[in-house]
Amino acid sequence: MKNLVAAGSVAIALLAGSVAMAQKPVDNVSGKRHPNMAAAQHLSQKAWEKIVAAQSANEWDMNGHAAKAKELLDQVNQELKLAAQSANKNGK
Repeated sequence: MKNLVAAGSVAIALLAGSVAMAQKPVDNVSGKRHPNMAAAQHLSQKAWEKIVAAQSANEWDMNGHAAKAKELLDQVNQELKLAAQSANKNGK
């Protein structure tokens, strides 16, 4: 019984850590100024949500690949925001 409780605690800690690493992408690019960049951000957010659904359906047993994909989508989201900010600085 103690082993089962310990294993459950480790699983919860790993799950919390993987969720904390990759944040859900946000829609923070202006759709009026940058409609294509805003659409890309929206799609990255939807992809992140689909990965979470896949993880849940597969009981989180994906050898860390889904978590890595979520991290990469978080990076994509940040780069899209930086691209929009650069365009803003260039007067576009």
